[in-house]
Amino acid sequence: MSIKTPTNIITGFLGTGKTTAILNLLKNKPENENWAVLVNEFGEIGIDGALMSEQGALIKEVPGGCMCCAAGVPMSVGINLLLRQKPDRLLIEPTGLGHPKQVMATLTSEQYQPYIALHTTITMTDARYFEDEKYTSNENFKQQLAVADVIVANKTELANKVQNETMQVWLAEQGFTYRVEATSNGEFDIALLDEVLKPSVAVDIEQHHHHHAAMEPQFAIPPNKAFVRKENKGQGYFSCGWLFGPEVEFPFDDVFSLFSDITAERVKAVINTDKGCFAFNVANGVVSVNEMSLDGFESRLEVIDSQLIPWDQLEGILLSIAGLPADVCD
Repeated sequence: MSIKTPTNIITGFLGTGKTTAILNLLKNKPENENWAVLVNEFGEIGIDGALMSEQGALIKEVPGGCMCCAAGVPMSVGINLLLRQKPDRLLIEPTGLGHPKQVMATLTSEQYQPYIALHTTITMTDARYFEDEKYTSNENFKQQLAVADVIVANKTELANKVQNETMQVWLAEQGFTYRVEATSNGEFDIALLDEVLKPSVAVDIEQHHHHHAAMEPQFAIPPNKAFVRKENKGQGYFSCGWLFGPEVEFPFDDVFSLFSDITAERVKAVINTDKGCFAFNVANGVVSVNEMSLDGFESRLEVIDSQLIPWDQLEGILLSIAGLPADVCD
């Protein structure tokens, strides 16, 4: 490879709209370009790759925790697989609970300097988060803002004037004087991706290790089972995900009602329903739904919260809605 691949990190905390922003970028990319996306999720099942697959991008998922863990092996494997397909641009979405400094260190390492040109790093945020100490005291939240070339304050239609002012004051107090772009629905000018070009020098980032590291787990549903369930935990958060066989169909109205009642901080799902395949996204108590043109797809659901939710109870509800017996995975 003689031409370096323009690469962008799109980072941000849980629920700030990273995936929505990437979907918008893919929709607006030049028609003659082939883009790749490396998606990292805290949960074990993997939802974002399914959401992006319709946009025709090259997708590689690294589920199960921060992809820079385990000596960066999951991340390196994913990057190598995508670069071999010679994309015109590579977008990297670290998990909302990930460590973007270490991701940046990998991308600027000697290993990738001949192949990757690191462009603008964009951090998605939400002005409403800055009045909540749960976010402002979180080291990952602060690190994600610290690595930004541009901060995109998403969901501006939901934040009031005081919340926007609180965000600006907090950023100034932290010494974050970067450009802030206000937007909604994760929409911003695609030209922003090439606004900042990083020098081709390795970033010196201290090494760290995490007990929730994963080596690209691959989960298949056994032929005699209807679903699998996987859990993860770390950094004060818990996740549980379910993968259902393509033969399982959920009633749309019951699924929407269930997601409206779940109080978890983050819920993502792509579900086969009696009305078709739909992507569900729950953040800040708001359920959004988008129809997907996927056939024969394995329904998947991921729930993340700072409190340990009674997963067995939630699973029982899911099985009941789907008309499956409670012992279907015993």
